[in-house]
Order: sequence, then structure tokens, then C-alpha cells
Amino acid sequence: MIKGKVAGYFVAIILTLTACTTKSNSLAQKVDIREMVNSSDVTLVDVRIPEQYQAGTAKGAVNIPLAEIHNNIDSLKGQKVVVFCNKGIQADQAMEILKKNGVEAYDGTSLQNVKGIQNEKKFGK
Repeated sequence: MIKGKVAGYFVAIILTLTACTTKSNSLAQKVDIREMVNSSDVTLVDVRIPEQYQAGTAKGAVNIPLAEIHNNIDSLKGQKVVVFCNKGIQADQAMEILKKNGVEAYDGTSLQNVKGIQNEKKFGK
């Protein structure tokens, strides 16, 4: 009887772990960040501080610093959002907050990455 319980727990754990990884992997594979960045129905959000944003950002990006993300969730709901910062660390944090609050968010990683993608389109690459 103990062997049956142990086997049951083992099967339950395996099913739980594989169900979670399958769902997240299939979603990640379907997103092309290049298409997202260049889409007219996506909001680009620069989560850096205002001084960094004012020094230069991606074309069409709005500035919502990471510290202000919680205050702007309602305005972002219903939109597709690509977040970015300097190196991707703050963007990852912003993505976690937005996704937990029902916002469709994607990781643009860094300003350099997003601008590079925009320039590819501009120069026809």
C-alpha cells in the first residue's frame, strides 16, 4: 500500500512539472520580438529613469520608470507592451509585475536591442 502512495505522488509531481514547462516553452517560442517591436499596435515602454529616457530612447517609446509601473497598470491593460531598459534587468522586473497584473508584456531587453531592431526595419535588413 505504501508503494502505491509513493508511486501516486511521484506521478503527480511529474505531471505538475511537465505541465508547467510545456506551457511556458510553447508561449516563448511563438513570440518574435522583432515583429513585436515594429508592430503599430504595440506600446514600447522604456522603464529607465526620466533622465536616461530624455537622453535618448527608441522611436515611439513612452517612459514609465520601473518605480512607477504599479501606478500605470490600468493604463497598460488591454495593450501589447514591450518593455526595455539599459541591460534588461529592470525590464525583467517590469515584465514580472505586468504579467502578474494581467498585462500582455514582452521582453525587449535593452534600449540597444530595441533600437537595433528598429534600425533593421529602417534599412531593409
